[in-house]
Amino acid sequence: MCEILNFNKKNILITGGGGFIGSNIVFYIQNNFPDANIVVFDCFRNGERFDNGNLKSFGHYKNLIGFKGTIITGNINSSVDLDYLNNFSFDYIFHQAAISDTRVYDQELVLRTNLNSFHWFLNKALNDSAVLVYASSAATYGNSKSPQVVGRESPDNPYGFSKLAMDEIAVKFTIKHPNAKILGLRFFNVYGPGEYYKEKTSSMVIQLAHQILSESSPRLFEGSEKILRDFVYIDDVVQANIKACTASVNGVFNVGSGISRSFKDIVDILQNQLNTDFEIDYFPNPYTGYQMDTKADISLTIKNFNYAPKYSLEDGIKLYIPYIKDKFLESYD
Repeated sequence: MCEILNFNKKNILITGGGGFIGSNIVFYIQNNFPDANIVVFDCFRNGERFDNGNLKSFGHYKNLIGFKGTIITGNINSSVDLDYLNNFSFDYIFHQAAISDTRVYDQELVLRTNLNSFHWFLNKALNDSAVLVYASSAATYGNSKSPQVVGRESPDNPYGFSKLAMDEIAVKFTIKHPNAKILGLRFFNVYGPGEYYKEKTSSMVIQLAHQILSESSPRLFEGSEKILRDFVYIDDVVQANIKACTASVNGVFNVGSGISRSFKDIVDILQNQLNTDFEIDYFPNPYTGYQMDTKADISLTIKNFNYAPKYSLEDGIKLYIPYIKDKFLESYD
């Protein structure tokens, strides 16, 4: 059984704290440990977009309304911005900041952003004697056979490769520095409140729900009933981040529900929750290298820090519906 962790009076850094997962970690700690000293580091959005049309930053001030801690606007690519963080000494670092768009194919940019700064955070954690929990990704597995197990990776985009490289760097770092506490969490398909400002890179749950609320037929790739994903609700992902801080071992761990569900399942659950019965509009899948089946092997995650996913896809979507309705037709700005 894991020890009960108390973040009160602790100094905590959350990079990418204006984003989806980061902001949920922020408010979990603030709400449960009001005497924690939380620093959010995020570059926030400035309207710039990649060649694929997606935003370069998903950080949004609206995700932090009600936050009472310290906000530092900075970019992990800037040594000047990172150096400012040396004004603080941290007990825990949750490193979420990254280029997380799997459809960004500028290898130099993705690798420089996700890898180069990681060395800085590893050394910062070592110097501060801080626990570092960082975001890895199920993208490290590519289209490998399900269930996905740590050690059987095959990334097929720059983002997935960058996260695998981070994992390998972290393992080597902890071998060299055995007193360091570094844990990587490979998130599978995360959904829930806070993701709206990711626009087209948000989960299919909210995208399909907003199609239905627009009184349009939900659109799915042909054969979607056979395209399976491990969908994990945001509260379970936050739980994994918090519990990882108590782990007695370093390493890389899968964070998912441990169950595969189809995109067709999402539509059926949404239509049940929203009391609709639209016919699905199927269209050809335009992507190559598309993952067809993901299911996290979470046995090591359960064993090493008592991770226990609580939410089925039905339960998670039911909890998510009020947020989905609230954000319907809201501007992304």
